[in-house]
Amino acid sequence: MSYLNFDKTLLINLEKSLSKEMIRTNRAGAYNSTTLIDCNTRKYHGQLVVPLPEIDDSNHVLLSSLDETVIQHGAEFNLGIHKYEGNNFSPNGHKYIRQFDCDVISRTTYRVGGVILSKERMLVSFEPRVLIKYTLIEAHSPTTLRFKPFLAFRSVNELTHENSRANTSYQETKQGISMCLYEGYPGLYMQFSKTNHYSHNPVWYKNIEYYKEQERGYEFKEDLLVPGYFEMPVKKGESIIFSAGVSETSPRKLQELWDNELKRRNARTDMYNCLKNSAQQLYKRENDRTYLLAGYPWFGARARDQFVALPGCTLAIDRMDYFEAIIKTSLEEVDAFLENRNEDIKLQGLDDPDVLLWFIWVLQQYAKHVSLEDAAKRYEDITTKIIAFIRKNNHPNLFVHPNGLLYINGTEKPATWMNAVEDGRPITPRTGYVVEINSLWYNALKFTAELTRFAGNEHTADLLDYQAEIAREAFIHTFWNGTYLYDYVDGGYKDCEVRPNMILSVGLEYSPLDKQQQKSVLDITTRELLTPKGLRSLSPKSGSYRPNYVGGMLERNRNYHNGPVWPCTFGAFSAAYLRIYKKSGKSFIERMLIGFEAEMTELCIGTLPELFDGNPPFKGHGGMSFAMSVAEVLRVLESLKKYENE
Repeated sequence: MSYLNFDKTLLINLEKSLSKEMIRTNRAGAYNSTTLIDCNTRKYHGQLVVPLPEIDDSNHVLLSSLDETVIQHGAEFNLGIHKYEGNNFSPNGHKYIRQFDCDVISRTTYRVGGVILSKERMLVSFEPRVLIKYTLIEAHSPTTLRFKPFLAFRSVNELTHENSRANTSYQETKQGISMCLYEGYPGLYMQFSKTNHYSHNPVWYKNIEYYKEQERGYEFKEDLLVPGYFEMPVKKGESIIFSAGVSETSPRKLQELWDNELKRRNARTDMYNCLKNSAQQLYKRENDRTYLLAGYPWFGARARDQFVALPGCTLAIDRMDYFEAIIKTSLEEVDAFLENRNEDIKLQGLDDPDVLLWFIWVLQQYAKHVSLEDAAKRYEDITTKIIAFIRKNNHPNLFVHPNGLLYINGTEKPATWMNAVEDGRPITPRTGYVVEINSLWYNALKFTAELTRFAGNEHTADLLDYQAEIAREAFIHTFWNGTYLYDYVDGGYKDCEVRPNMILSVGLEYSPLDKQQQKSVLDITTRELLTPKGLRSLSPKSGSYRPNYVGGMLERNRNYHNGPVWPCTFGAFSAAYLRIYKKSGKSFIERMLIGFEAEMTELCIGTLPELFDGNPPFKGHGGMSFAMSVAEVLRVLESLKKYENE
């Protein structure tokens, strides 16, 4: 049985099956996503969703759904399902599903009387094209298949409604048609590997509902255009491939294209292989640049997320090719930022105060994975350039004070990863000396000293070590309260909230704390923040604790960093725990990983979401597949191998 396998009992239970989603991408920004029963519950869902930079920076849903109908002896059995007003679902095709599995690619098996039909799908690598393969496994009578496309042609951030602007005409193509509903959009080419009959009868299906958007307080009703339907006979044992893309293809080559793409896929046999697949789904090749997306379905390439997630999503899964490609792009954009060539920068948030420090951390992980010698040859120049840039106070919001610590201004605009806003102002206004930024600063100074010393620049290395020691002493004086670390300090104000940010001071390779202080920080983090899904963003003992990520945007923003669990924090916690307990801590970390493995069949299967509620049952929320969550669990899995080898 497949690792990701769901049977009829779960699938026909809408309360359970509608909460489980799937997503596949083409590594160039396009994706295919829906629920396990093909009922869209988000405006972001669709059979083919593609970036269209010629229109805007958003993704666009072209083909929302494709309803299949099995016809025998004149009787029609529609396999589709959509939600309408009043909690009504039609045409209830989910009742025919017998199994869904996602070993190598997703496969749904339907049974209609004596008919057994399988449906498999995949995206073509680096091309905006989805392929859906139907195989008639069993049939005792002549069988016809009918396919009805639901077209959207709109941004994922909007919904469409019946209108007179939509161009409902079509053009014939080889064994299919092409349509373009609105000016500025590319045509959508819908073709089959088999000759078919197309009947054109444009109809708007009105008030289709997306309950996930309703939960989030957004508009949730949409009208979709069904231009007509395709129909063809099919024999027992026969397979038919449907293609939807923004360019025409050769129907005769669809089977070959399918077979070639299938060879590129890896099986999801356990949590590691699920997350490895998920990590590779987040790569985005854009002309001569390569990025790591922050997640799906609504995130772009964000600097902090890319750098935090890069080691886990590349080095930890032996994808050095993508590490090199993404680092090449990152080096170009970091260099552009240092030289104030902002027009060359596409990474969002590259000017955030902690981002350059995270970039140095990425190079540090490379040194651990490959060698310090190689890292020194490749990256000593850029690390010293970054440190000099910061020391000269050239960063717009990162200032080296005489005590050696970094100071930021986060009162008017969010300056850390806790960046939720209300009326344009930060909900968690962390400002002044911030604990994780100064932990990263000390680590960056020490690592850069390592590189420069290895490169033969002893004088520069000594200066960096000297500055690191000054920063270390100021760090203890500023943040240490005798038991744990203040979250941030601004003048006379010392923020006493217990948050996960302080764990970096123990989890990074270089810690400014002594062993006793490290253990004390780890102990309070374990007692008050640790859950089976990672660390809470705020201790339950706080009066500001808001554990549930629910409600409209404002309520969710208020809760965002004040209680919900962030899985991405587990990487630093695991590193800190193993630093203190070494091999004896391995079994504890392995037990904690069980909580993440349980998520492989929840929410978005085979991957990890952005965050979880802070209290049991720790329900998942936010982006369905989040790069930092995936990466840090992969990094933990890799770190445990060291102890297995011992």
